[in-house]
Amino acid sequence: MNATSMSAASDTRRTVLVVVFALVAATLPMWAGDQYQLHLATLIAAYWVLIGGLNLVIGYSGQLSIGHVGLLSIGAYSFAILAGKAGVHPALAVAGAGGICGFAGLLLGLPSLRLPGFYFAMATMAVSLIVGEIVLAQGELTGGGIGLAVPGFPAPFDTPTGFYYLVAAAAVVVTWLTWNVARRMQGRGLIAIRDSVVTAQAVGVPVFRAKLVAFLFSGVAAGVGGALFASLQSYITPDTFHFELSMFFFVCIIIGGRGSILGPFLGVVVLTALPELVSPLAKLGNFFYGLLLLLVVLVVPEGIGRLFEVIAERLRPRKVESVPVRPDLPRLARAIREGR
Repeated sequence: MNATSMSAASDTRRTVLVVVFALVAATLPMWAGDQYQLHLATLIAAYWVLIGGLNLVIGYSGQLSIGHVGLLSIGAYSFAILAGKAGVHPALAVAGAGGICGFAGLLLGLPSLRLPGFYFAMATMAVSLIVGEIVLAQGELTGGGIGLAVPGFPAPFDTPTGFYYLVAAAAVVVTWLTWNVARRMQGRGLIAIRDSVVTAQAVGVPVFRAKLVAFLFSGVAAGVGGALFASLQSYITPDTFHFELSMFFFVCIIIGGRGSILGPFLGVVVLTALPELVSPLAKLGNFFYGLLLLLVVLVVPEGIGRLFEVIAERLRPRKVESVPVRPDLPRLARAIREGR
């Protein structure tokens, strides 16, 4: 099997996988056991809208952003204020939340992306704490500690099934955009920045601009995800956006595996569904989170996405064709004679 055939076979398997996953996602409301399972699937899709954009920042460019819950909060409150108090159509309110959050990401990224990794992480954490205090202080606008009611979407998205399809469509769009960035030169440039900033600069990668664009995109995705998350919750308070949620986003990418799209998505699914799997032991929820993280770091440091790739390679091992090398003896003899 030559390289072309191997590439074609890989593309075929990837296409089949995408089609199967699309069918499962499209038919999920039909076979979901109850409305809560559908709610859980919608929550996973809303989380993925944010994490899909954040994956470019953490998984591809290697920037340790641990304060994205602040951007999620900005997107959620922007949607609640625009669609609820201002009476803006929910679709326009989602776009407005994405734009406001993208602008906030730009303001945060311009000064902080020049900082080394640890200090950048501290800057994002500080901003998330500041956002929480602003939400509490601006009670007339945000409801303060009491919170704010969030309007839903009009028909056909006013039912759990319709809203699921809306959030799933947003997740598909974010996945498609992320995949397009990852497979092109921009994605290769982000990986080069993650592996070695000096090497990336040496080959002409605009380091700061690439990191800023990725962070800006993650801000827009966080705004859209925050709007959908708020509508799903129907009522938000400052306690909804606790710091542990930001760590949840970060851990999903680390557990899933950096530099891939499938891995972090699997991380979102596993970590969101884990509390349901261990519901009889609800008090030990943090213990199971920590145990899973420890197992992945020790056993599969490249993430659970890589684990699935290894299983696929074991089931369908690649056939490497051995091509014998035959030296051109007459040409070699002629070169030796001419050299003399």
